[in-house]
Amino acid sequence: MTGAHTLGGAQRYALLSVGAAIATISLKLVAWHLTKSVGLLSDAVESVVNLLAAVVALWALRVAAEPPDAEHHFGHEKAEYLASAFEGLAILGASIAIALTAWQRIADPRPIESAWLGLTVSTVASAINGAVAFVLFRAGKRLDSITLRSDAHHLMTDVWTSAGVLSGVALVQLTGWHILDPIVALAVATNIVWMAGKILVETAHGLLDKTIPEGEQASLETLLQKFRSGGVDLHAVRTRQAGPVRFVDMHVLVPGGWTVQRGHDLCEEIEREVRTILPRASVLTHLEPIEDPASWDDPGSPRRPR
Repeated sequence: MTGAHTLGGAQRYALLSVGAAIATISLKLVAWHLTKSVGLLSDAVESVVNLLAAVVALWALRVAAEPPDAEHHFGHEKAEYLASAFEGLAILGASIAIALTAWQRIADPRPIESAWLGLTVSTVASAINGAVAFVLFRAGKRLDSITLRSDAHHLMTDVWTSAGVLSGVALVQLTGWHILDPIVALAVATNIVWMAGKILVETAHGLLDKTIPEGEQASLETLLQKFRSGGVDLHAVRTRQAGPVRFVDMHVLVPGGWTVQRGHDLCEEIEREVRTILPRASVLTHLEPIEDPASWDDPGSPRRPR
């Protein structure tokens, strides 16, 4: 119930991103039409990519909100990583398009028309992107959504792109050096590649079932330590994350003379306690007799009693 509500909120933020992308594309295309600046054209191209990425993000969040079904027993949260990967690849594609256009303009520099009016229009578009990026950053952190965080990074890349482009166009007007326009566009393309790399690396970690963050792991270990007494031990503790959801499984070793009910009650208590510190966690425990050597043969067992 909590997860569905959380993802529903994330979808609303994705819709905000779509609206912002449509508004900024319109403004930046007007700015490019006024100036014929290749720098402002590159800025508009990146905003088109923003719109595509926002639409894919909205789709991914809707898929991720679907409950587990017969074909996806662990849910659909990893759909968020598909959106994140698309954003990274889309940013790379935009950088290539910008670089090619800038290279052509270096070979054939052209004057910029109606520069100050175009700069004003583009500044308004950047202000919209900056405000929405701030909102998405906060929402992505609060909802633990890689999709919203990637979208926010993407929008902030657009803001820095616009800042560089606007500075370049202003310098062209002040100095008369028309070649500065495509040079700034190339610098923008380089910055975009770096940002795309960061997004793709984070996506890869998610798809490879990276463990939960270090802070959460430390909290989990502190919690489990209190159960290691009275002939009880815990080992083979494994974690992974899929979007905002955490998966935790472990082996619970108890004296062989315990009843099934007593062992079951302990496992229930452990699972309940883990969910208090990791509210979105799916927790799985496996009960084993501590005296049996086979109980210690599992991969990930850190120690064995002597």
